[in-house]
Amino acid sequence: MNNSRDPQPPKLGGLLKDTAIYGLSSIVGRFLNYMLVPIYTQRMSAASGEYGVITNVYAYVAVLLVILTYGMETTFFRYANKQGEQAEKVYSTTLWMVGTTSLLFLVLTMFFLQPIANLMQYGDHPEYIACMFTVVAIDAFQSIPFAYLRYQKRPIKFASLKFLFIAMNMALNCFYYLVLGGHDARTAFIINLICTTTITFFFGKELRGFRNGFDVALMKRMLSYSWPILVLGIAGVLNQTADKMLFPYLYKSADMKEQLAIYGAVFKIAMIMAMITQAFRFAYEPIVFGRSQDKDSKEYYASAMKYFLIFTLLAFLVVVGYIDLFKLLIASDYWVGLRVVPIVMAAEIMMGVYFNLSFWYKLTDRTIWGAVLSGIGCAVLFAVNILFVPRYGYIACAWGGFAGYLTAMLLSYFVGQKYYPIRYPLKSMAVYVAIAALFTAVMIFGREKLPIWASLMVNTVMVGAFVAHIVHHDLPLEKIPFVKDFVSKTTRCS
Repeated sequence: MNNSRDPQPPKLGGLLKDTAIYGLSSIVGRFLNYMLVPIYTQRMSAASGEYGVITNVYAYVAVLLVILTYGMETTFFRYANKQGEQAEKVYSTTLWMVGTTSLLFLVLTMFFLQPIANLMQYGDHPEYIACMFTVVAIDAFQSIPFAYLRYQKRPIKFASLKFLFIAMNMALNCFYYLVLGGHDARTAFIINLICTTTITFFFGKELRGFRNGFDVALMKRMLSYSWPILVLGIAGVLNQTADKMLFPYLYKSADMKEQLAIYGAVFKIAMIMAMITQAFRFAYEPIVFGRSQDKDSKEYYASAMKYFLIFTLLAFLVVVGYIDLFKLLIASDYWVGLRVVPIVMAAEIMMGVYFNLSFWYKLTDRTIWGAVLSGIGCAVLFAVNILFVPRYGYIACAWGGFAGYLTAMLLSYFVGQKYYPIRYPLKSMAVYVAIAALFTAVMIFGREKLPIWASLMVNTVMVGAFVAHIVHHDLPLEKIPFVKDFVSKTTRCS
C-alpha cells in the first residue's frame, strides 16, 4: 500500500447534511426497531428457539431482496446521471423491470410454496414463507421509488416513509406481544407484511413514472451493467446472512435453534455499525456518481473514506466500551453470546470500507470485478463456516464474516489502485486503527478483571481520548462555524 500524505479535505457539507437526514431515518428508525429485540427476547426465550426462526427466515429475505432488485438501484443512479440518457426514461424502465420480476417471483413461489417450505425446514409452517416472500417482493419493488427520492434529493419524504414503517411496526408488535401476551414468530411476519404493504400507497406520485414507458434497448444496456452488481450483491449479502442460513444444516446439536436464537440476538447489537454504514451509503452513492466528472473527485473520495473510518471506529469503541449497557437490549439468557459483538462489528467496518473502495469499478464500468472480489470473500466465509461451525458453533459464524470481508477489502484496494488509483491517507487511517485496536484490547481485559463501574470509567476515559485525538488531528474545533464565531468574538472582546 502507498503511504501517501493526507489530502486536504474538500467541502463535505452536502454529504454531511444528507447523511444526517438519511441517518436520522436509518439510525433512529433502526434504534426504535431494536426496541423490538428486548420484546422478542423477553417473550420468546432462547430455549424456545422462536427467535432463531426469525433470525433464519430474515436471512433468506435479505438474500432474496438482493436477487429481486438485481443491482438496479445502483444501475438507476449510473444511467440517470449518464450523458445521453433521459433520467425519466431510465426511471420508468427500471420501474417496469423490477415490478415485473417481483410479481413473477411472487406468483411462482406461491405456486411451489409447500416444496419450498419443506426445503427450508418449515414444512409445518408454510405461512412463514408465504408472508415473508410477499414482503420481499413488495420491498424489492419499493426500492426503486425510494431510489428515485434519493436521486431527486428528497430525503425528507424518504425519511418520513421509513419512520412511518417503523412506527407502525413498533405499535403493532407492542400491542401483540406486550398487551395480548403473544410469544410466537408467526405474528411478527404478519405484522411486517401489513406495514410493508401500507407504505406502497404513499408512492402515488412516484408511481406515475410508469407512464413514461419501457425502453427495451435501454433495458439491455442496464442489464449488461447490473448483472455483475447482482453477483456482487448476492456475494455481499451472503457475507452477512449465509451463516444464519447454513447454521441449521451444519450445527446438528439438539440446541441448534437455541444457539441460532442467541447468535441472532447478539448480532442485533453489532448491527449498530450497519446502521451507520447504511446511512452513509444512502447519502454517498448518488453524490459519487454526480461528482465523477469533477477535477477533485478523487480527493473527495479519499477524504470521505478517512472520515467514514474515523467515525465507525468511534462507534465501535462506544459499543465495546458500554457493552454492559447495550446488553440490556436483550434478555439475560442471550448474554452468553456477547463475545461475538466486537468480531461482527469489526467485520461491518471492513464491509463499509469495501463499499467505499467499490466505486472504482462502478465508475470505470468494470462491475465484473465487484462480482469476482465479493465472490472470493463469500467463498472464504463459506469455507470458515463449513469447516468450523460443526465444532465451534456460532463463534465460527462471526469469524467467517470477519475473514470474508477482510479478504474482499484487501483485494479491492490492490486491484482498484491499478485501474482507478486514489491516494488514500493510509498513514493517518492506520494510526486510528491501531489506537482502536489497543483500546479494544484494554476494554475487553478490563471487563473481565474489573468491577463493572470501574470498567465503565476506564472505558469512558479511552473513548474520550479517542475523541480528543480526532478533534486535535482531523476535526479542529476552530473550523466548526459556531465555535469559530465564539472564539473570534472572545478575542475581539479581550
